[in-house]
Amino acid sequence: MALYIQKFGGTSVGSLERIQNVARLIERTYREGHQLVVVLSAMSGETDRLMKLAKTLSIDPDDRELDVLLSSGERVTIALMAMALKSLGIKAQSFTGRQVGIVTDSTHTKARVSRVDTDRVLGALRDGIIPIVAGFQGINAASDVTTLGRGGSDLTAVVLAAALKADTCFIYTDVDGVYTADPNIVPGARRLDKISYEEMLELASLGAKVLQSRSVELAAKYQVPVEVRSSFQEGPGTCVVKEDVDMEQVLVSGVTGDRNQAKVTVVGVPDHPGIAATLFCSIADAAINVDMIIQNVSQDSLTDISFTVPRADLPRGMGLVRDIAKSVEARTVEVNEGIAKVSLVGVGMRSHSGVAARMFQTLSREGINIMMISTSEIKISCVVEEKYMELAVRALHQEFELEVPLERRKS
Repeated sequence: MALYIQKFGGTSVGSLERIQNVARLIERTYREGHQLVVVLSAMSGETDRLMKLAKTLSIDPDDRELDVLLSSGERVTIALMAMALKSLGIKAQSFTGRQVGIVTDSTHTKARVSRVDTDRVLGALRDGIIPIVAGFQGINAASDVTTLGRGGSDLTAVVLAAALKADTCFIYTDVDGVYTADPNIVPGARRLDKISYEEMLELASLGAKVLQSRSVELAAKYQVPVEVRSSFQEGPGTCVVKEDVDMEQVLVSGVTGDRNQAKVTVVGVPDHPGIAATLFCSIADAAINVDMIIQNVSQDSLTDISFTVPRADLPRGMGLVRDIAKSVEARTVEVNEGIAKVSLVGVGMRSHSGVAARMFQTLSREGINIMMISTSEIKISCVVEEKYMELAVRALHQEFELEVPLERRKS
C-alpha cells in the first residue's frame, strides 16, 4: 500500500461538476488500496476575485488582513470535496493549514514553511480517513493566518509529501505534463516524459506556470518524487526526478517567456563602494525578488544600475527605490513595464558550447533587440520588448528542434 499526495489546482475544482469528477478520481485511487492525502486550491478565479475586493477598498491592502481574506477560498473547496467524497461512501475530513500543522514565518503573502506537525494527519490516516487539506496557507508563531504566495498549494503538497515521506506527490492540473514551451504559444510543443529538478526549477522561476518554483526547490532538497498529470484525461504525465545521464544528451529541454517583468533603472548613481549594497539589501528586506542586474561602466564617477523585478512587486518597490535613490543622490529612477524575459533551459548546456551564440543569432534574424542578458550553467535569459515575446519563443523553439513532427501532430 503506497501513500500518495494528490494536489488539484483551481481549474480542476472550478465548479461543482469538476469537484465531483475529482472526487471520483480520488475514489478510484483509494479503492485500489492506497492511502491518500489530498491538497486543494481555491476554485479558479476565486483568489483573483478576493484580491479585487480588497483593492476596491484599499490601494495597498494590509498584508495580514489580505492573508485572512485570500485563505478563505481554499476553505470552500476542501469542505465541498469532503462532502463529495462522503457521498461516495468514503471517509474524508477537511483540514485548514492551521489544523494540518503547517507553521510558517511571519512574511505575510509570501510566507516560508518552518515546520509541519503531522500528528493530526497521521491520526486521520490511521483511522482510514482521507485528509482534505487547504493548500496555500499556514499559521505563524503568533497563530496568525499566512499564505505561501501564488501557486502555494503546490508547496503545501510537496511539504506534506516530504514530512510524511510519501511515495509520490501527484500535481493534477489542466495540462498533462511539462512541455518544451507553452502550447498556447507553440502548437508543436512536446510533452516531456521526465525532467530534472534543476531544469524544472529554472523553468518554473522563468515563467512556466505548471509548478511553483519554491515547491520544486523543496522537492529537490528532500528528493520528493513529483509527477505532473492532467485531472481531465487519463494517462501518465511528466515526472520531475533527479538528473540522469540521458538528460545531459539533450541540449535544450524547454523555452519559456515571462511577461510578468519590469525593468527599473537608477540613473546617475555615485560610483562609490556600498551604494549597490544599500539599494539591494533594502529591496531584499522588503521581500522583493530581483532577477537580472546590470551596472554600466562609470563615467564622471557616475553609473546606472538596471535590474528586473516581478511586475506585481513594482508598486510596493518603487517607493522604496525612489527613497534610496534620493538618499544616495542619484539623478532619477526610470521604469519600463513593456518588457518580457525569454529563456532557454537545459542541463545539456553544461557539456555543449555555442548555445548562447545560436540564441543571439536567432533573435537577431527576427529583428529582436536584446536589452539584458543573464546566464547560469543550465539557463540563458534575455530581456526583450514584450511585443516580441511570442515570436522569440517560437523562433527559439524551432531553432533548437524541439517541435513535434508535423505528421505526429496531425495524428
